[in-house]
Amino acid sequence: MTHIHHHDHECCEHHEHQHECCEHHEHHHHHHHEHEHHHEHEGMTRQIMLIVASALLLIGAVVIEKTCHLPTWQLLLVYLVPYLLAGHETLKEAAEGFAEGDAFNEHFLMSVATLGALAIGFLPGAETEFPEAVFVMLFFQIGELFEGYAEGKSRNSIAHLMDIRPDTANVERQGEVITVSPEEVAVGEVIVIKPGEKVPLDGIITEGSTSLNTLALTGESIPRETSVGDEVFSGCINLQGVVKVRTTKAFGESTVAKIIHLVEEAGERKSKSEAFITRFAHIYTPIVVFAALALAVVPTLVAMFMGAELMAAFPVWLHRALIFLVVSCPCALVISVPLTFFGGLGGASRHGILVKGANYLDVLAKVDTVVFDKTGTLTYGQFAVEAVHPEQFDERQILHLAAHVEHFSSHPIGAALRDAFPDEATDGCEVSEVEEVAGQGVKAHVGTDVVCVGNTKMMDAVGARWHACHLSGTVIHVAVNGSYAGHIVISDRVKDDSKQAIEALNELGVSHTVMLTGDRQAVADEVAKQLNIGEVHAELLPTDKVSYLAELLTTHEERKMEKAVAFVGDGINDAPVLARADVGIAMGGLGSDAAIEAADVVLMDDQPSKVPQAIKIARRTIRIARENVWFAIGIKVAVLILAAFGLATMWMAAFADVGVTVLAVFNAMRALKG
Repeated sequence: MTHIHHHDHECCEHHEHQHECCEHHEHHHHHHHEHEHHHEHEGMTRQIMLIVASALLLIGAVVIEKTCHLPTWQLLLVYLVPYLLAGHETLKEAAEGFAEGDAFNEHFLMSVATLGALAIGFLPGAETEFPEAVFVMLFFQIGELFEGYAEGKSRNSIAHLMDIRPDTANVERQGEVITVSPEEVAVGEVIVIKPGEKVPLDGIITEGSTSLNTLALTGESIPRETSVGDEVFSGCINLQGVVKVRTTKAFGESTVAKIIHLVEEAGERKSKSEAFITRFAHIYTPIVVFAALALAVVPTLVAMFMGAELMAAFPVWLHRALIFLVVSCPCALVISVPLTFFGGLGGASRHGILVKGANYLDVLAKVDTVVFDKTGTLTYGQFAVEAVHPEQFDERQILHLAAHVEHFSSHPIGAALRDAFPDEATDGCEVSEVEEVAGQGVKAHVGTDVVCVGNTKMMDAVGARWHACHLSGTVIHVAVNGSYAGHIVISDRVKDDSKQAIEALNELGVSHTVMLTGDRQAVADEVAKQLNIGEVHAELLPTDKVSYLAELLTTHEERKMEKAVAFVGDGINDAPVLARADVGIAMGGLGSDAAIEAADVVLMDDQPSKVPQAIKIARRTIRIARENVWFAIGIKVAVLILAAFGLATMWMAAFADVGVTVLAVFNAMRALKG
């Protein structure tokens, strides 16, 4: 219905950026705001037009028609102004649809019925139906406006989520560091990346060492240790030290840009889902149009066969056929269905679920397979201590020593150890000679003991006899004065409501849950067992995820089921999959820009339990829309049968329509409760 403008990263036409995608900060924002102004502007003009049309309709119906006794054609001109003001878009869409061979859409239905109503007054002995025609058009546009408003609101909230993220590069030029947008950095320039910043371009470290959070790119929560000579990729986040990087690729060639390109490709391959009212109109319109034609022609032919004059029989049945058309115009649906979706979108956003368009509610309602990314979606993507296995001392002492040694570390593992032993700052232990050993761990004096906290390489270096752990996770070994003290298992924590999310999905009859992850198989199996997920695929690259999903979608298509596949993810690496799935759901809080941009639904607060809730809201919305459809059509059919026998007056039809509309609107309002 309302077309959503995805702010695709449009390519700049400047010569110097021929191949580069403008995703840089200012351009992106400028682009964004332009879109929003465009939307607001469009919305405003439509509102003004509808208000003017309503005013003119009132003046026409109340003042002109009652006081001036104008001939029919002049009266038609009076009503044509508000009719065209309200309906020019609809008439245009109907004509376009007709030209493209998609004749029976909702716009065509509205056009035929209202033009019928305008024409009916010119038949001998017929009442004019001009106000009705304008009224129906107005209704249709008001319905569309509501829905557009709901979609606009969720678009603004999404834009707001994306505004928070920085996209700049600090470049060293003539001995000073200046901040520019990533496009302006040439290959071979040196950029400085401070702790906490996003790596803007691919390159090689020339100075400094750090650990990088590659979560957004690879979906992996274990940081990568990097130092001079190592390659870094755009989209990672620098955790510890300041590093200098010599860029090896221009922005348009960088990892992030490539993934964005993948997203755009996936978006094109995705089958566009039709909005509910469009699907309905495809069935309803041809039936109504052909029935009206039959009503005009068949009885006339029968009458002629019985020996009547053509001119005697035809006008009577043409009149009835036109009345039939006008009555069959689904006024109640035209406003109540968009209103139902407006309610559904609004109800969802009150729960922190932003749906980008009414047609996605349709798809959500049909979901029977949900595919989850693991890290950052079902898990927090942050480390926490899971178990402590002491060889000597007790658990508390080992944690105590490890927390002291890692006191100054900005590494996520250090943070996890500190969190596990929060009172280390106040227990008065002396910590001295802290030394970080690259690629091994940290060594320090705690009191008089030399404590080493790190991996197996470090244990070998100090001669401690370590042993492996049976748990999956990151194992941190601890040695005191060269002898092995035990190990601490650190792993990514499963979100508190992940289990509840999977259970709720099963209750909704979404039986097929799948988890895809780039993580190790052992870790993935552990999480799947904990959460009771049916199917697991681990150690995947972003492209593997896309091909797995494509496979899943084709089996779905082969089964010709009215079912949909949803994918839930959060990182840049998930963006192509989000775009490709029937409905892509992104985590909005921690999710990357690319993921939020590519998704159809955004969860504001990163809770997987919002997925079943979104499906529930969608199903409820569709159910209310269906109730309205059947209720309205039931009454319509009754009036139409009466009309066909010449028993119904136009006003009876109008009353049935308005009465039904009011009831349908009240029903639609239930969707708002979410």
